[in-house]
Amino acid sequence: MKIVHFADLHLGVETYGRPDPATGLSSRLLDFLAALDQLVDYALENKVDLVLFCGDAYKSREPTPTQQREFARRINRLVQGGVPVFLLTGNHDLPNAFGRATATEIFDTLAVNRVYVSSRPDVYRIPTPSGPLQIASLPWLRRSALLSKEETKDLDFSQINQRMQEVLTNIVAANAAKLDPTLPAILAAHVWVVGAKVGSEKTMTIGQEHTLLPSNIAHPAFDYIALGHIHRRQVLETSPPVVYAGSLERLNFGEEADDKGFYVVDIEPDKESGRRKVSFDFHPVAGRRFLTLNVNIEPGEADPTTAVTRALSEQADSISEGIVRLNISLPAELEGQLKESELRNALKEAHYFTIARDIKRETRLRLGNLSAEELTPLEALKAYLDSKKVAPERAKTLLDYGERLIVEHSAGEEPPS
Repeated sequence: MKIVHFADLHLGVETYGRPDPATGLSSRLLDFLAALDQLVDYALENKVDLVLFCGDAYKSREPTPTQQREFARRINRLVQGGVPVFLLTGNHDLPNAFGRATATEIFDTLAVNRVYVSSRPDVYRIPTPSGPLQIASLPWLRRSALLSKEETKDLDFSQINQRMQEVLTNIVAANAAKLDPTLPAILAAHVWVVGAKVGSEKTMTIGQEHTLLPSNIAHPAFDYIALGHIHRRQVLETSPPVVYAGSLERLNFGEEADDKGFYVVDIEPDKESGRRKVSFDFHPVAGRRFLTLNVNIEPGEADPTTAVTRALSEQADSISEGIVRLNISLPAELEGQLKESELRNALKEAHYFTIARDIKRETRLRLGNLSAEELTPLEALKAYLDSKKVAPERAKTLLDYGERLIVEHSAGEEPPS
């Protein structure tokens, strides 16, 4: 039995994109769809038994009709090719209010053949070309769905998380008890597991996060634990395997060095032990490159613009069609010599780029033996008044008024008129 495991597609992330002239769509939407197309092509060409998606199809809880259409087209390609699809609900797939549909619920409502959608914990028995497969699901669940207000009213967040761990662990154990031990079984979960190395999901968190320990989900009844929610691919345990597939495409510079793709899981009988043998391999997809270039200009550089463009030419292959951020550090006296137009021309082959300057300024010693950076605002004002030889009575009045302004500014209040 061969299974494709992926997660965290996040269609709708359009940062660093531009309108595609051929389609009018965001170029970044097309990047994410191209990554998904590679997965679909692999699944069809290799006749996999199931594509398992572990949550967060979209960036937004209310995806646009275009995003839904493009996702549905890829799902339809799979099922028309005879590949069943299991869709788990992630936190980004949940609606803003109780009673509204989840982002992937339409497949269930239309009863699309070979598409299974899980928005609540359950055990699914799915027919595949290689026989039946059991999937115990643990979608993202709101705290309100697991604990009542009465249960949590006197608890702090750590206590609530502990209670959530207990409830979720019991759900996993209860579903494990329903499994037929003679059939292969997978736990599909969209959850934050303690010890996982996080990625860009830190900037996309919706509400407070509850967590589970690896021991809460690494139940021996499962042949493989397929995880979503954390964007960095990683293997947390090996017996049984506890695996985050990671996001399918890079979302931002926090994932610049991360490989993106999906896992292919093989489950087969082990004739010697009489048990099932599980192996899993990561398959990278070709995605948009993110590249950070740091250029440091030393004092005395005769032509800082040429120094920067020379550094860019050395990275021309990496810059081409990439998403590039150029960070230039240089002394203040050379700032005016940087020619923005030439820098932009040197980056014209990039898909998207930004240019940031870090200007090094010398500390100026103008207030006695101390610099302004070493004084509090009030001390700096007093030193300034002393240097101007302001009369003591007037200096006292100005210092009193200055102190009021400083206090009010620190408190975020409007200064007196």
